[in-house]
Amino acid sequence: MKKSPVRTIVAIGIGAALFFVLGRFVAIPSPVPNTNICIQYGLLAFMAAIFGPVAGALIGLIGHALIDFSYGWGIWWSWVIASACFGGLMGIVAKRFRLADGIFEKKDILTFNIFQIIGHVIAWGVIAPVLDIVMYAEPANKVFIQGLVGGLVNIVTTAIVGTLLCVAYAAAKPKQGSLEEEKDD
Repeated sequence: MKKSPVRTIVAIGIGAALFFVLGRFVAIPSPVPNTNICIQYGLLAFMAAIFGPVAGALIGLIGHALIDFSYGWGIWWSWVIASACFGGLMGIVAKRFRLADGIFEKKDILTFNIFQIIGHVIAWGVIAPVLDIVMYAEPANKVFIQGLVGGLVNIVTTAIVGTLLCVAYAAAKPKQGSLEEEKDD
């Protein structure tokens, strides 16, 4: 079944708003400067799994830009781009899942978590620090430590929150053939 573009646009708006709220107001500062412990990447991975790579990328891009803007230091585009890349990657990987059919089994959970780990390593171990160096002339040791801490925290929170959201969503979906027609007696 083809997804409605209107539904996807609404999901992007709602997803970006939730990403912003979770990232801005449900954030615990970490010992590393400018790095927080947040749960919004679990939501992002889930939304990308449901709505695809474009929605995932836009939710990450818009949501992270709003978080940075709300802090008043300006938008830190290197990390915003990394969030968008993570969302896009999770949307691409989501084609392997059957969430729309209400199926998210142990092998799906394992696949989801392997790819979210790979996505976070790429986003926070490569994209964000390299762009910090190129765009902002930040010291390499500082940005790679930030990326390492941010990536590790995001891996853990995505494993918990993202997996729980996917499992709950799949459990709530009717399974194909589960609704039998009533027979007239």
